[in-house]
Amino acid sequence: MERGEAKFPENLHRKTNNLTFCAQIGLRIMAMSTAFAATWTIVTAKQTLVIFGMQFDARYTYSSAFKFFAFANAFACCFTFISLMFVFFSLRRGLSPSSFFLLFLHDLFMMSLVLSGVAAGTAIGYVGRYGNSHAGWMEICDRLKKYCDRVTTSVLLSYLSVVCLVVLTVISAGKSRQI
Repeated sequence: MERGEAKFPENLHRKTNNLTFCAQIGLRIMAMSTAFAATWTIVTAKQTLVIFGMQFDARYTYSSAFKFFAFANAFACCFTFISLMFVFFSLRRGLSPSSFFLLFLHDLFMMSLVLSGVAAGTAIGYVGRYGNSHAGWMEICDRLKKYCDRVTTSVLLSYLSVVCLVVLTVISAGKSRQI
């Protein structure tokens, strides 16, 4: 009877570790993919408008907030790939609680970086879409619909990346508390 009881917690522990590794890998791939897609979408978003014979361009490089948004997502994509390789190569030997603590710090930093970038992009995107009558800023999205739609798509992809990084932070924090 004791042998059967001893096997149950061991199998449960193994299944929990396998589920944790699958979640780590899947969420890191999702966070990396959405951060890359957000970066690609904002970098390729451009539109030209001709008004009274004058040409006006809309590009992400004209806004420091959109530049920060693009670089934050690109940085997060690269470093999430590195953490994915770390998790993937440590599958054989398993991760110690101190390794999960390092992943926790990494995930927390990446989540904070992407969240600050998406907040900056959302703020400028809101002003572009609705304007600000108190500051005298006119909305531009009624004239540059294609550009604004791509920026909105990029911001939504980045929010999805933030959600994945928040979940990864919680998982890593829970696994690192055994230190």
